[in-house]
Amino acid sequence: MLVLVAPGQGAQTPGFLTPWLDLPGVADRLREWSAAIDLDLIHYGTEADADEIRDTAVAQPLLVAAALLSARALFPTTADVTAHVGVVAGHSVGELAASALSGAMSDVDAVRLARQRGLAMAEAAAVTETGMAALLGGESEVVLPHLEKLGLTPANVNGAGQIVAAGTAEQLAALAAEKPEGTRRVVALKVAGAFHTHHMAPAVSALETAVKELDVADPHTPFVSNRDGAVVASGADLVERLVSQVSNPVRWDLCMERFQQLGATALIEVTPAGTLTGIAKRALPEVRNLALKTPDELTAARDLIAEHAATPAADIPAE
Repeated sequence: MLVLVAPGQGAQTPGFLTPWLDLPGVADRLREWSAAIDLDLIHYGTEADADEIRDTAVAQPLLVAAALLSARALFPTTADVTAHVGVVAGHSVGELAASALSGAMSDVDAVRLARQRGLAMAEAAAVTETGMAALLGGESEVVLPHLEKLGLTPANVNGAGQIVAAGTAEQLAALAAEKPEGTRRVVALKVAGAFHTHHMAPAVSALETAVKELDVADPHTPFVSNRDGAVVASGADLVERLVSQVSNPVRWDLCMERFQQLGATALIEVTPAGTLTGIAKRALPEVRNLALKTPDELTAARDLIAEHAATPAADIPAE
């Protein structure tokens, strides 16, 4: 069974969209989406520097657009995804790309919602100086109490020895000065806020309003949720989860457990790929994975798809 996943904020790097513009139709699609959200995605994906694309209001729609562009090079339609992919999932804002790939919403609506989400979260982040840092190594039984002691939230529990802490600048400085026992490194992330914490509560109400305008369908391909690793088959449930997830932790560890339970044999991470395949190499060593970073990987991705037939969606129960 093939799993298709989309990365979250922090995966972007300057110029990462440049090679994709060589593919037919990509520039036109980016211009269409740019007009829909009043943001020049081509500029930010090709010419902008690291500081410009670190801006939450820019990074989130840019990431969703990139994920969809690269995925559509493999699966042009919802029917193509359903025919070949067992389940879809995304990390944080990557869930919006996964929602479109599942057939729950259109691509342009996913990009538009990502822009609205990014603006709302940037506004919430501006209230207090906050951020996030990844803890590499260490056991959760040690790391989690240490974070609680410092007043930090485990915003992303990614599995494979990686937990992402979120909180104020002062709290993160204290973490850098006092790592939990067994943690190898504390790495500041390229994000501009304490996402998936109570600091993002103001963004939830903004998204509740935004999603009322969406035309939402039930997913054609089962969607695995960041909330708890559950398989979601209802469009209404999916959207409610997208909204509430903004201020609640991402449980990517539970998503990977679900992939394993469902019999995943291969995983493709769409652009800008690398983060989720890196985690999967450690947590799911028996699952073949591919990071779709540039069009150069498309042939290998198609070969992997051909080797790993999808489990029909009807065979995967929703929860």
